[in-house]
Amino acid sequence: MSNSAGIPTDGAAHESAAHDSGTEAFTRNPSALWFDDTGTLGERTRRVLLELLKGPYVSGAQSPQLWSALVADEGIVRSRLHDLFLELVIDKIDEFAFTRKVVTEEVDVPAAVRSERLTFLDTAMLLVLRQLLLAAPGERRVIVDREEVYERLAIYRTGDESTFQRNLNGAWNRMSNRLRVLHKAGEDRFEVSPMVKFLIDEDQVRELIEVYERIAAGEAKGSVAEAAFSSHDTDDTDDTDDNDDSETDEPETEEEEA
Repeated sequence: MSNSAGIPTDGAAHESAAHDSGTEAFTRNPSALWFDDTGTLGERTRRVLLELLKGPYVSGAQSPQLWSALVADEGIVRSRLHDLFLELVIDKIDEFAFTRKVVTEEVDVPAAVRSERLTFLDTAMLLVLRQLLLAAPGERRVIVDREEVYERLAIYRTGDESTFQRNLNGAWNRMSNRLRVLHKAGEDRFEVSPMVKFLIDEDQVRELIEVYERIAAGEAKGSVAEAAFSSHDTDDTDDTDDNDDSETDEPETEEEEA
């Protein structure tokens, strides 16, 4: 708006100056994706950083463009994650990456992301998938049958058959949908993600094997077997199966879904 002499009024002058300033800022930032964007990363690098924070991981096989951006800007992404007290874990052979809390005695590191609460049966299923993966060294893809996995878990059965089957299905769905370590590869055939290796640590493997051996020897059965498996405190409070209450940790993911 201007007066009869063509001189802008105060309000119009302020609006014009703000627009010019914003345009100048937009011009000065070659990485800007929108007006007033002060970010310095390219779009794909921003997207891979966001996926890492959302979790549970970024896969080169599933997201090749994001993977390329991660490999190209690994140092920058690692630095941005350090700003959030997070460590980047990257496997360039199997092409996947995820974040976890920085571990150091130099500072008191806050919890930036949550841990996933898993049932005893979830963890036992992870162990079976891990064993199947490790039993096929050098294989580019490890394909499993759902029934084969269920049969291997039968020794851990608690309660009646229908309840156990329901719990098995719940664990399988968490492997497929939440943890994304199973990917459909045909009718009741699924590919096991190499990420499984990082979702269950050696201590948990040893504990589960000890439980398995006790069950096989007739020394443990049902809820006694579950009690023999030590619990691990987590930040998550999601509902779990009625008769399956042990916990384990996974590489942390962003608050949901983290």
